Amino acid sequence: MLKRFEVRFPADCETLPDGFWSAVDVWIKKPHVVNKRLCGVQETEVVEGDEALRLLPQDVLAWLSGSGSDGTHRTPLSSHVRTFIPKIDIYGTGKQKEVVVKDLDGQQVMFVPFEESEARQMSVKKDNIYSIKLCQVDSGQWALELHVRTVEAWYSDGVAYPKMAWLAGNLLPKLLGWAVACKSGHFPNTLSLLPVEKYSLTYQRLKDKYKAMVKVWPEVTDPEKFVYEDVAIATYLLVLWSEERAEHDVDVLQSFVDLGCGNGLLVHILANEGHPGKGIDVRKRKIWDMYGPDTVLQEEAITPGENFLFPETDWLIGNHSDELTPWIPIMAARRVVDFRLWFGAMGLLDEGSTALVCFCRSSSTCRYFVLPCCFFDFFGKYRRRDSQKSQYKEYIDFIEEVSRVSGFHTLQDCLRIPSTKRVCLLGKRRTYEASEEAWAEDRRAGFIRSRCAASEGDGGVPGGGWETGFRPRERTETVRNCMALSRDLVDGVVLRVAEALLGMSEECPSCGDWKRGGSLCVGEVAALLPQDTLKQLKNECGGLQTLLKNNHQVFQVEGGTVRIRDWRDARPQRTHGKRKAALSPGALKTRPCWFDRHHPQGCPLLAEKCTFAHGLEELRASTRPGRNKANKHF
Repeated sequence: MLKRFEVRFPADCETLPDGFWSAVDVWIKKPHVVNKRLCGVQETEVVEGDEALRLLPQDVLAWLSGSGSDGTHRTPLSSHVRTFIPKIDIYGTGKQKEVVVKDLDGQQVMFVPFEESEARQMSVKKDNIYSIKLCQVDSGQWALELHVRTVEAWYSDGVAYPKMAWLAGNLLPKLLGWAVACKSGHFPNTLSLLPVEKYSLTYQRLKDKYKAMVKVWPEVTDPEKFVYEDVAIATYLLVLWSEERAEHDVDVLQSFVDLGCGNGLLVHILANEGHPGKGIDVRKRKIWDMYGPDTVLQEEAITPGENFLFPETDWLIGNHSDELTPWIPIMAARRVVDFRLWFGAMGLLDEGSTALVCFCRSSSTCRYFVLPCCFFDFFGKYRRRDSQKSQYKEYIDFIEEVSRVSGFHTLQDCLRIPSTKRVCLLGKRRTYEASEEAWAEDRRAGFIRSRCAASEGDGGVPGGGWETGFRPRERTETVRNCMALSRDLVDGVVLRVAEALLGMSEECPSCGDWKRGGSLCVGEVAALLPQDTLKQLKNECGGLQTLLKNNHQVFQVEGGTVRIRDWRDARPQRTHGKRKAALSPGALKTRPCWFDRHHPQGCPLLAEKCTFAHGLEELRASTRPGRNKANKHF
């Protein structure tokens, strides 16, 4: 019996019907974005014309076409086969597949699941056939419909075969949302350069192998995010390199250098998997000592000059390499450098001058991989130039330009990592011959010179070699989260902002007689402060907003709006989607209550209910390590 489910579009939706096909393509090509038990799909059997339809029985064809029992259908139809790749292999040697049929005239797409055995015998799952259709129900009113061929015999395993209720209650609304948004993608599809099945199997193996790192992570960073992110990046590189060896029919594992390696986990995984290489970073991390002697990590400030070219290295890696990111394609590309030519190209030698001839060599086949995060130019912070693009898109385009000028055929891909900055760039082949190296070097010099001129205001004009003017980060990490500001400055800002908010009378029946005041946007708060204070805050990451959020005892900052916090409304805070753990007894009453001391009506909570100290007699030392320093200010 045919079953139909429906969701309706907003009356003023202007993205249809194009938005419908855009949304459907997400479900076809990237079902893992909603079905979290899938790693993805492979369209390994994309076929021409109606060839895929010949796989189907006549009664199925009749239902798909809606034209009768003769199996004829309207045109145009397009069809192909996709193979499901589950995150955990539950199907053994069998393959779960679907024939996907697009009916362009009928504005619907149909899915016919079938199973293929190791002997390539096909079994169609007739009871699980369904279609998604765009319908115009009234004048100007559109609906999205899910049609199911049968209800009673529907089979679900929760992976390749979702529950019918999930299709109707989760997938259908998600498709509607995508269709309404209908934003053209600026970046490539996830894992577009790799075989997804091979990636999935490798990732599961590495995840099982290195998941124990989460429990022993000694850094202050989130262990789950950093461990699984580096596992995913390592997986990407290992599969990429495996495909590269197969392409060139070689067995020797690629060597690498990770520039700005940070915690070194990526280096550790790649080395453990047999690839010779090392990581270099300006600052040693505590976790380095846990890896053992087979993981080579070097503490050194990296300057992109003649001392940091790697003639024996196959791949240079820049994983969130910050100020080094734009230099890595150039470091990988440079092969032979006569510094008379380079200094001349940079305008640093007068006519007839002589200089020591120095040759720096980097492998003529050196490749690179960068995963940009923070936005840096060659000699300072990257300055935006195109307001029509997002800052991230503009920066990715800049790094691609650097790669192109450096002489690489440049590829982009999107990694599957828990980060909003997921686009990587790869340079695998040169665009010029070895005999053209002098010309290529001259072009790179000219490009860097043009960027230097644009960065003059940042003090980035070089006065010597090609790296002069580059500023590596300090060995000691500067704390710039407003925590190092003087206590007098912070207390003065907090008091001034709180007084301004309390001076704004707003009726709030639920507050009783306790005064909560009004609200201001962060820009309005900034107008309350003197210029010398704002200048100091500008040097901190996040500036004024960070200071206000640090003082969460007093302020509630949401969506750029600041208001006085009422602790009677306090709800459990969430961190990365999980509820923040309740305060331990050792953290209670270790700081004075600001409201008890400064609010005209005192704290809205009774002393025994407040986690902060009401009066010095309640104040006590924290039993949490490193926390007693906070009390020295009170």
